[in-house]
Amino acid sequence: MDRSDGHNLPVFTVSEISMAVKRAVEEDFQWVRVRGEVSGFKRAASGHLYFALKDADAVLDGVCWRGTAARLGTQPEDGMEMVATGRLTTYAGRSKYQIIVDHVEPAGEGALLKLLEDRRRKLEAEGLFAEDRKRDLPYLPQVIGVVTSPTGAVIRDILHRIEDRFPRHVLLWPVLVQGKGAAQQVAAAVRGFGDLATDPGAALPRPDLLIVARGGGSLEDLWAFNEEAVVRAVADCPIPVISAVGHETDITLVDFAADRRAPTPTAAAEMAVPVRLDLMAHVADQGGRLATALRRHLADRQDQMAALARGLPNPARRLSEQVQRLDDWSDRLGQSLGTGMDRRRARLTAAAAGLVRPDGVIRFAEHRLAGEARALVAAGRASLDTARNRLDRAAGLLESYSFERVLDRGFALVTDPAGRPVTSVKGLKTGRGALSFCEKSSIKLWAYVA
Repeated sequence: MDRSDGHNLPVFTVSEISMAVKRAVEEDFQWVRVRGEVSGFKRAASGHLYFALKDADAVLDGVCWRGTAARLGTQPEDGMEMVATGRLTTYAGRSKYQIIVDHVEPAGEGALLKLLEDRRRKLEAEGLFAEDRKRDLPYLPQVIGVVTSPTGAVIRDILHRIEDRFPRHVLLWPVLVQGKGAAQQVAAAVRGFGDLATDPGAALPRPDLLIVARGGGSLEDLWAFNEEAVVRAVADCPIPVISAVGHETDITLVDFAADRRAPTPTAAAEMAVPVRLDLMAHVADQGGRLATALRRHLADRQDQMAALARGLPNPARRLSEQVQRLDDWSDRLGQSLGTGMDRRRARLTAAAAGLVRPDGVIRFAEHRLAGEARALVAAGRASLDTARNRLDRAAGLLESYSFERVLDRGFALVTDPAGRPVTSVKGLKTGRGALSFCEKSSIKLWAYVA
């Protein structure tokens, strides 16, 4: 603070003014609750939340640090009317004041209903409420997991109802069912049971069915079961889930994601297990009906067997008839053998009487063969004489055409020194000799051609 200019008012630096304003604001508004509509919501990369709360006349900036934002039961959204709890402070870098938010909650039932409807539409669009995701509940689960408060009437009602109907092993995962941190605990419990069911080496028994339950209350009291983390955990759970939140008229988003909704926790226990006495009576009734049906079936089969037996012939009588028939056939066989032998003997005698003596047949064949041989020799001779005559005529004709007969008539055969016949004067050369042979005089002459 500077007073050197002669004025009575002190002179502050910008930082001094900012710090003074900061102290004044933080001292007077250490802890406040502010109601307004969320506007300009933004989640920074650091995880901090920035937004503004506004009404008809003013705007208040707000910030929620990352650690606090992870613990918020309800995440701020644009257009949401909510009540923010925190402390006022200033931000000197921009000369503005703001609220550091520690907790938020929707303002009024109307705002909650609008938020609930918007969230329901969003999750439904993602398919978390689809009917084809629903699974059948096991008829008689061995182990039942329960997510609820360890105190209060809910867990007692569930245990008592299960004990009355059909005692089963129950695993309780204690959680908060309303207030700060309730949604995170419920979601963690559902996912924990799911991990237990898929871990073959888990020390605890594997649950076959899961019940998520709490008693009735206002919309704000049941709000933890409308949080996205809880709804997604129930939708992703590998174990069939029964939702039993509130009374019959209370509806939460968990009811849509669960495989079955029960109007009350007691009704959830009734859905989980059958009545043991009813089951025993049903089994006994079914056993009696089965025994009756079996006896009736056996009686029917015995009647059918008796009817079939009456239609069958007497085996002793049939056997005696066959023995008699065998004796008859034996007698007939003996008689037929003798008759057959006599008949075949007579046929053999008749056949023997009709046979011709072989020596006469042989002599007849010899005479016929000798006659055929003589005829064949005569025919051969005649054919040979005819061939000889033809040959003689052909030889005489050939002899008449022989060149030797021509030589006998005075002609000569002229040949060259090589012995080849000379058929033309052109075949002779001057000064060369030729041999002439006359067959009639048997004289060989040499002639020279001049």
